[in-house]
Amino acid sequence: MATHLIRKLEQFTTLSSTDKEALARLAALRVRRLDPREDITREGDRPGQVYLILEGWTCRYKVLEDGRRQITAFLVPGDICGLHMFILKQMDHSMGAVTPLTIAEIPSDTVLELTDASPHISRALWWTSLVEEATAREWITNLGQREALERLAHLFCELFLRLRVVGLANGEAGGASFELPVTQEQLAEATGVSTVHVNRTLQQMREQGLIVWKGKTLIIPDVEVLQEVALFNPNYLHLNHSGESLPGDEIP
Repeated sequence: MATHLIRKLEQFTTLSSTDKEALARLAALRVRRLDPREDITREGDRPGQVYLILEGWTCRYKVLEDGRRQITAFLVPGDICGLHMFILKQMDHSMGAVTPLTIAEIPSDTVLELTDASPHISRALWWTSLVEEATAREWITNLGQREALERLAHLFCELFLRLRVVGLANGEAGGASFELPVTQEQLAEATGVSTVHVNRTLQQMREQGLIVWKGKTLIIPDVEVLQEVALFNPNYLHLNHSGESLPGDEIP
C-alpha cells in the first residue's frame, strides 16, 4: 500500500529493504475511506496524526466567512498531509476529498519513531516538506503573476510530473496523459479565476491543440509546448536526485 510513497521518496534517495518494509507497515496501520467532498480534517481541529494518501485525490483549502473557497494544493497518492502539523495546537486549513479517497492515518508518535530509526526516511521526509514549501511558493507566483491560460497550463504541467513520479501518468515530453478527476469549479478555486473564465480558457487550450480532455483523462499532445506556454520551470519540484544515495550512505 506504500508503493506510491516509496516511489516518491526514492526520487530523493535510495531506500533499503528495511526502510520499505517499515513504510509498508506504516501505510497499513489504520486505513480510512472517504467520499468526495468529505473532510479529512477541518480548520480549527487539533492535529494528532499524519495522513498518507493511498488512493484518490484530496486538496488543502481555506474558506472565507462569506463562503468563498481557495484551494491551496492538490494532493495525490504518495503525498503525506500534515507531516509537521501535529506540532501546532490547531489546524490552520482544511483538507477534503476530491474523489473517493483512501488514506492511512498515522499517529504522530509513530512517525517520530520511524524517523528516529531510519536516517534515510527522515531525510526523505524532510525533502518532501521542502518540496511542499517550494510548491506553495510557485502557486503564489502562479496566482500573482501568470495569466489564466498560463495558470492552468502550469498546473497541468505540475500534475503531470508529480503523477509520473508515482507511476500514475503516461508519457514524456512528446506527449502525456493522466487522470484528472477535478471539476472546472475546483480548477477555478485552485487558480483564482471564475468558473466561467476557466471554461473559456479550457476551450482556448483545446482550440490551440495544447490539451485534449476526455472524461476524466487529460491528454497533453506536447508537454514541452505546454511548458513554454506556462513559463514552466520544474526546478521547484526537485526531482533531479533520481534515487541517488547521499554522501556517507550505506544501503543494505
